Amino acid sequence: MSSAMRKTTNSPVVRRLTAAAVALGSCLALAGPAESAGAAPADPVPAVFFGDSYTANFGIDPVNNQDSERGWCFQATENYPAVATRRLAGKNITLDVQSDVSCGGALIHHFWERQELPFGAGELPPQQDALKQDTQLTVGSMGGNTLGFNRVLKQCSDELRNPSLLPGDPVDGDEPAAKCGEFFEAGEGKQWLDGQFERVGGELEELLDRIGYFAPDAKRVLVGYPRLVPEDTTKCLTAAPGQTQLPFADIPQDALPVLDQIQKRLNDVMKKAAADAEGGVDFVDLYAVTGGNTACDGDDRGIGGLLEDSQLELLGTKIPWYAHPNAKGRDIQAKQVADKIEETLNR
Repeated sequence: MSSAMRKTTNSPVVRRLTAAAVALGSCLALAGPAESAGAAPADPVPAVFFGDSYTANFGIDPVNNQDSERGWCFQATENYPAVATRRLAGKNITLDVQSDVSCGGALIHHFWERQELPFGAGELPPQQDALKQDTQLTVGSMGGNTLGFNRVLKQCSDELRNPSLLPGDPVDGDEPAAKCGEFFEAGEGKQWLDGQFERVGGELEELLDRIGYFAPDAKRVLVGYPRLVPEDTTKCLTAAPGQTQLPFADIPQDALPVLDQIQKRLNDVMKKAAADAEGGVDFVDLYAVTGGNTACDGDDRGIGGLLEDSQLELLGTKIPWYAHPNAKGRDIQAKQVADKIEETLNR
C-alpha cells in the first residue's frame, strides 16, 4: 500500500470501505462451516500491538532495540503485550505477534504519520504500516499524548516545569502552578481542554477506521489508561514506602481531583470511540479496575510516582516513572488485556 494512499485516505472513505469489508465478512461467515461457540482459536492468531508509552511500558528495564533508533521508544522487553501473550499461551491461545510498534511519545496521528524521535534520533514509519491483510487482532492504546496530559501535569507542577525528558510545555506558563485546578475548570484552560478532547475523539475514530480498512479481518481492542489519582486524595500526602517525594511531587492536593476528572473524561472519550466504531471495537476499561492501585496506594501502587526513580537510566542518571505503570501495574494491564483478548477471540 503506497504511503500516498495511506496519507490521503480520509475517514468517510475508510468508513465506507470498512463497512463493506465487515458486510462481506459477515456473509462469508454465514456461508462457512459452523464452529462451536466459545472455542479457543486452534491456529496462531496474527496480531499487531500499537500505542504509546503505556503500551510500551516506559520505565521498565530492559528495553527492546537498544542498538537502533527504536531504542528511543523505551519499549520494555517485558511490556504488557509480551506478558499478555504469555498468559494467553498458558490458556492454549497462541498469538503470532507480527509486530509491536508501540513507542513512547506517540500521538494518535502517528498511527498514520511518521513519528519524530527525541534528540534528533530519527523518524519512525507510521504504526499502521505494521498491519497486514491477514492480521486478525490489533491491540493498543493512544490518546494521552494527543490530549496533552504532560502539558496538564506541567501546568500543575513547578518541579515538572524544570528541564527534563518529559516532553511538552505547560498550557500557560504565565499561570501559577498552584492555581492549576482553577485554570482547567474555567476560562482559557477549560476551552483548551474541550478542544483537545474533541481532537482526541476525532482522531481515535480515524485510527479505528484505518485499522478496519488496512486489516479488514482484524478484531480491534482499544486499551484505556490505568487510574493515576485515587478517590481519596489524602493518600497522596504521604510518600510511598522507601520514597522521599510525594507521589505527585508538588502538585497541590486541590488539583488532584481535577487531574482525575480529566483522566476519567479521557477514558470516557476512548470508550465512546470504541462503542461508536463501525464493525465493533472492544474496550479494556483499566480506569475502572485500578482505583486501588494508583500512584498514591503505597505498596499496592501500580503507578510509579511522578519523580520516583524508574528502572531506566540515561547517561548514568535514573529516569523518573513520570506516572507510568511499574511492574505491578504492567501485570494488571497484561491480565486485563489478556482476558479481553480471550473473550474477543472466543466470541
